Amino acid sequence: MFCKQADFSSVKDAGTYKIKTDDGEESAEFKIGDDIYGDLYKDVVLMLYNQRCGVELDSSIAGEFAHPACHTGEAVVYGTDKKIDVTGGWHDAGDYGRYVVSGAKTVQDLFMTYEDNEYKADDIGIPESGNGVPDILDEARYELDWMLKMQDDNGGVYHKVTCDVFPETVMPEKETAQLIACPISNTATGDFTAVMAKASVLYKEYDADFAAKCLEASKKAYEYLSGNMDAHGFSNPDDIVTGEYPDTIFRDEAIWAAVELYAATGDDSYKKAVDAIIEGDDIVNYGLGWADVGYYALYDYIKYDGGSAKANELFFNEVDKTVEQIKDNGFGVWVSPTKTFAWGSNMNIANKGMLLLMANKLKPDADYVKYASYQRDYLLGRNAVGYCYVTGFGTRTPLHPHHRPSQVLDVAMPGMLVGGADSNLEDPYAKAVLLGKAPESRYADNAQSFSCNEITIYWNSPLIYLLSGLGNTK
Repeated sequence: MFCKQADFSSVKDAGTYKIKTDDGEESAEFKIGDDIYGDLYKDVVLMLYNQRCGVELDSSIAGEFAHPACHTGEAVVYGTDKKIDVTGGWHDAGDYGRYVVSGAKTVQDLFMTYEDNEYKADDIGIPESGNGVPDILDEARYELDWMLKMQDDNGGVYHKVTCDVFPETVMPEKETAQLIACPISNTATGDFTAVMAKASVLYKEYDADFAAKCLEASKKAYEYLSGNMDAHGFSNPDDIVTGEYPDTIFRDEAIWAAVELYAATGDDSYKKAVDAIIEGDDIVNYGLGWADVGYYALYDYIKYDGGSAKANELFFNEVDKTVEQIKDNGFGVWVSPTKTFAWGSNMNIANKGMLLLMANKLKPDADYVKYASYQRDYLLGRNAVGYCYVTGFGTRTPLHPHHRPSQVLDVAMPGMLVGGADSNLEDPYAKAVLLGKAPESRYADNAQSFSCNEITIYWNSPLIYLLSGLGNTK
């Protein structure tokens, strides 16, 4: 694909513009001004409120997406007769499952938004607004309260709560099948340990009792994890077909858990555990996704006490590589070395923007900020298909996300970041309509295209960090 970049920084007159070429082609309209993002940030954050489970959504906030309390029954612990209360948390994606691993990534991104970007607004419009606690922490706590219910008495953490099959296209309160708490996994337990330890630090000034509860739960989970380092990660039981979030390599979760406990307690035994894994021979997945969490660990390790030489090397090698990959792309966007776009490519791009802003916190560099802004620009419309990939915004915006409430109501819930281009054609609709298109153009705005047009909480969360880090909160 041939493309050129145009720089409009010399245009000083606010207004709506379009580009016309000599051969009659026209671009979509775009705005130039001081406040071009409008309510984008607010709606991207409120998406998490709209995904809340187990509580009635307020129509003054959720609008037509308000609904009665859903999924209020107890869950059966898989393979037993035991039942537990699992109310609360966020619906993960376009269906109504709730997952500890993806929830932990989302929470961490919110924590970093609060901590790194000093986003402490208490008036974004959730029910807790005005209570003296930053809304970003209130929203994260809604998930944390649910995650605490997912911890077993032995310290391990159940991987997910879903029914045995995906629901039909219904509103959440209409999914009434038996909930199942799927088996404990080391990945869920490690992620839980990390975010609970960090919560014990961040909530201390707002609710000391809650902070102490989080630290106790974190230590208990770490004891379970440390005693089960030979266990496997997670795969679905044979009779469960809902989203799996499989992950058989959990040394990255173990590093992250130890880093956050080290930062919370100052106990050098956790530092030794971190260094042992980083310097060891075991495979470690470094990333900012739900499965690969190693860069969260390295970042907070470096931020807390400078980290080890190996930690710094691993982190900044990835940062440098990311910059070079962005420079090599005509849209100024990160693309994998194979020049392909994976399922959820927009999360990967938001994550790379986030990584660059994290690097800038550790070692300020104007290029890091510039290239991070390019990732934002791609997500908001500077891409091969000309879509603002956030529902409800832009000249071309997704109208038909794979998101059950949006499908039932036949209107897209605002503020959701869709998955974006998927060059692997991983659903029947994409295979039918996108074959032969360039990899970066393999996007379909259709509810049937779950590999292109689904949404998730953990695709929104890096965008929240990215927008706040770039000052786009108004």
